[in-house]
Amino acid sequence: MSDSNRTRKIVITAVMAAVSVVLGATRLGFIPWFSGASLTIMHVPVIIGAVLEGPVVGMIIGMIFGIFSLIQAAVAPTGPVDVFFVNPLISVLPRIVIGLTAWLVYRAFRGKMLTLSTVLAGIAGSLTNTFLVLGALALAGALPWNLIIAIVLANGLAEAGAAAVISAAVVVSWKTVGSRGKKSNLEDPDGDE
Repeated sequence: MSDSNRTRKIVITAVMAAVSVVLGATRLGFIPWFSGASLTIMHVPVIIGAVLEGPVVGMIIGMIFGIFSLIQAAVAPTGPVDVFFVNPLISVLPRIVIGLTAWLVYRAFRGKMLTLSTVLAGIAGSLTNTFLVLGALALAGALPWNLIIAIVLANGLAEAGAAAVISAAVVVSWKTVGSRGKKSNLEDPDGDE
């Protein structure tokens, strides 16, 4: 890996991790939704990082997002379920897997069309977050399974849609701007796109 590729990966990791933390700390990562619930988009930087720079970058951003979630739950809990987020199996591990899942789906479909592959990666990454975090909460006894199903239907699907749209908009714009008029510095992490 060249020094410029390494530097780009470090910069994108830092920027996307910072965006994730800012979204959580300022509550901008929560979009008001029906009945007082919120849709979270805090996992979107993980998806974008994985699509732009590969699974390792996505997993590192996910780990930072998860650690921030754990610290926030320990220091400034906002609800009764937050006590369960001090467990890294609930707060950190599922967030690491987001980057891997998003990258795998992007990689599987990227030859088709950039927008389609990024939309599918956004959906897969978001649903990974939803299923793993809520599943871990159910296994820990924090929430009953029937409530988990309701949350997935009410919030999880809408979050996946939001993640798909935002991820595609950012990635397509990023790659389009980077490739205009010259060879892109934002080449595919595997060098085959």
